[in-house]
Amino acid sequence: MKIGRASWLTDTGRKRLRNEDAYVFEPPLFAIADGMGGARAGEVAAGIAAAALRDGGRDIADETGLEAAIDDANRRVWERSIADPETAGMGTTVTVAVVDPAAEHVLFGHVGDSRAYRLRGGTLEQITTDHSLVAELVESGVLTPEEAARHPQRSAITRAVGTERAIEADVFSVPALAGDVFLLCSDGLTDMLVESEIASCIVEADGDPEAAAPALVAAANARGGEDNITVVLFELVEGSAEEAAADAPGNATDAAATLHPTPDTVPSAEEAEPEPEDEAEAATTSDPALSRHGAGPGGRVAALLLIIGVLVVGALVVYWGLKR
Repeated sequence: MKIGRASWLTDTGRKRLRNEDAYVFEPPLFAIADGMGGARAGEVAAGIAAAALRDGGRDIADETGLEAAIDDANRRVWERSIADPETAGMGTTVTVAVVDPAAEHVLFGHVGDSRAYRLRGGTLEQITTDHSLVAELVESGVLTPEEAARHPQRSAITRAVGTERAIEADVFSVPALAGDVFLLCSDGLTDMLVESEIASCIVEADGDPEAAAPALVAAANARGGEDNITVVLFELVEGSAEEAAADAPGNATDAAATLHPTPDTVPSAEEAEPEPEDEAEAATTSDPALSRHGAGPGGRVAALLLIIGVLVVGALVVYWGLKR
């Protein structure tokens, strides 16, 4: 078993001004982080967690190694939030997948409500369990899944990386077969699309991650794009562990491995305005078809309306001044 085609895409969406999602795309390591917190804090938290997972990815060989990597991410975010009042209380979701071709399984680590799915034979299965208020209410029978999808507190999570000194992550492995397609995504996708719609996007793309990624983002934006949307997809194909190792250096997938958040440093409290190349920013690429950041369509409209409003107010002030 080895990794076949793989792809990622992140988008600001139609309502948010910033992209606070981050991701890691370093096969056989894949991860999603969806930050939370005021101002830039969510973006910083997600970037720090992604960097920690990238750094620890080299040592992830089993569940213990993955737990250690998530613990390190939690420690880094927690320590930054304590040291910098501007980021106090920040946190992030984390969902990680590590492919082990030798053992023919995929190892998962999960905190929060970003999700992992497996598409097998046209059927989409959610692999992770949301750490959220509505998920607990559904499990206890207070809400139905349909009610949970419309609940006003559906985004309230009960567990996040960096909000406490220690965190308990769900870490487990899932058997894998050739032909399986795995999806990691932030809730900007799952809040807009139901599972049947997500499955349709992947199936209609013939299971090709490179075609499915833009289809999923476009569908979420067409439904409203109320949050940042990030997807990471990879397929498993027949092949030995030796073939997978031989494919790793210099292949098409590896060439994309540098396109991820690498915040070895993030802005200090004294830095009033971070530079555009701030490493805590979500990953960017020279190909705008792969990643769009900044204001996005909704943000650009809002900015234009603000400029028009300022001009109108200025004109009125000049008019009344001349009239007097």
